[in-house]
Amino acid sequence: MKKLIIGAAIVAVSSASALAADLPMQAYKSAPVVSQVYNWTGMYVGVNGGYGWGTQDPLTLFSNRFDRSSFGISGGMFGGTIGAQIQQGYVVIGIEGDLDWANIKGSAVSNPTIGGTPIGIGLNVASNTSAVGTARIRAGAAMNNWLFYATGGAAFVKNSANGTSIAGVACGTLGVFPNCAASGWRPGLAAGLGAEWGFAQNWSAKFEYLYIASVGSGVSLDYINTVRAGINYRF
Repeated sequence: MKKLIIGAAIVAVSSASALAADLPMQAYKSAPVVSQVYNWTGMYVGVNGGYGWGTQDPLTLFSNRFDRSSFGISGGMFGGTIGAQIQQGYVVIGIEGDLDWANIKGSAVSNPTIGGTPIGIGLNVASNTSAVGTARIRAGAAMNNWLFYATGGAAFVKNSANGTSIAGVACGTLGVFPNCAASGWRPGLAAGLGAEWGFAQNWSAKFEYLYIASVGSGVSLDYINTVRAGINYRF
């Protein structure tokens, strides 16, 4: 009887093993990897630097009587940025302000005219844009950690000019050319395009172009093209 029970157990175990061997093996599936979506929402601060070039009419800093007379300017700039934005789907909208120290300058010989008539003065004029500030709206499209945007708003430019007489009536002559050194802030507008790359969850690098037009006294309209690169940290 004992041998019969042992034999039956051996047969049962052998049958179960054979049945398990015939069953199909289920392939192991790893858990799906969920990629983290980059989020552009938040306040941020940063630094930027670049290059500017354009034209300027420094005579309007001396007086609003003279005809338009501009020359080329160029130089570097460096400063800080602060902003805030919110992302809804692919759309990112925000505000941004910056203030840059600048050394965008130029010089030329000028013969001022009034109503197209020369006034008998020759000046060696040097001009310098020493600061550029903007306050703008940014609106763009986010493609995960890439942001492509357009921007526009107000601009403020600090200009200075110095003139040295080289012919005719000297600077400082009362009623003719009383002042040959002046400086001041000029308001204007700024507009441009840019791209920003989020290389870490709170860090991004940007490259942008801005066109800045500032209004001087009289009918003067000066402009600066700027290209800037920057790094932002978002809270």
